[in-house]
Amino acid sequence: MGSPYHQFCPVAKAMELLDERWTLLVVRELLAGSRHFNDLRRGLPRMSPTLLSKRLNQLVASGVVDRRREGREVVYTPTAAGEELRSAIELLGAWGIRWTGVLGDADLDPKLLMWDLHRNVDLSTVPAGTTVVRFELTDVPPRQRYWWIVLSPSEADVCDADPGHEISLTVQGSLRDLVAVWRGDHTWAAVLRAGAVVITGPARLRPAVTTWFGPSRFAAVPRPDPELVA
Repeated sequence: MGSPYHQFCPVAKAMELLDERWTLLVVRELLAGSRHFNDLRRGLPRMSPTLLSKRLNQLVASGVVDRRREGREVVYTPTAAGEELRSAIELLGAWGIRWTGVLGDADLDPKLLMWDLHRNVDLSTVPAGTTVVRFELTDVPPRQRYWWIVLSPSEADVCDADPGHEISLTVQGSLRDLVAVWRGDHTWAAVLRAGAVVITGPARLRPAVTTWFGPSRFAAVPRPDPELVA
């Protein structure tokens, strides 16, 4: 628990638990479907494992998260109390994308982008067999430049090392432009038309990329006139 506010206001009591650093983002990941410690780490790449373990213990102790063993694995799921936070998370996300303005370079994280892209794939549109999409991020250091998302009609996986399959398609562009597409700041059509992002591969597959890797659920949030944010 965070520092007490010593107020009977229910907002204050809720924030004693939820306003500690990373806590709401852990809840966000759980509500997005992450169930294992390593999956949570991939959705929170800049959070230390020690702090993640601490926050999970706090959420379990507070009745927001359930922890159980399934064979050798530990599984985390939101309880009813955790599920009730879904609308709050969605409202915060909508507010954030509407009002928080331009992203700084430090906000751009290739690990988080690739994790978000892979878990939002519309698997119903993926062809039979294995399809591998290689991403080349042109504005990041070489060790984080190449990523592979391996698709099949039943699952999607993201790799930071060559998985050894034949490359079906390559998506080349800056991390900033691809984050902008995911957030809904730009559309796939706009960045492709401008040449900011280039997709190479068989003509029959290229248009499918924009279907497989759809934008965030916050992309449709209306944005204010830029003068109101300035």
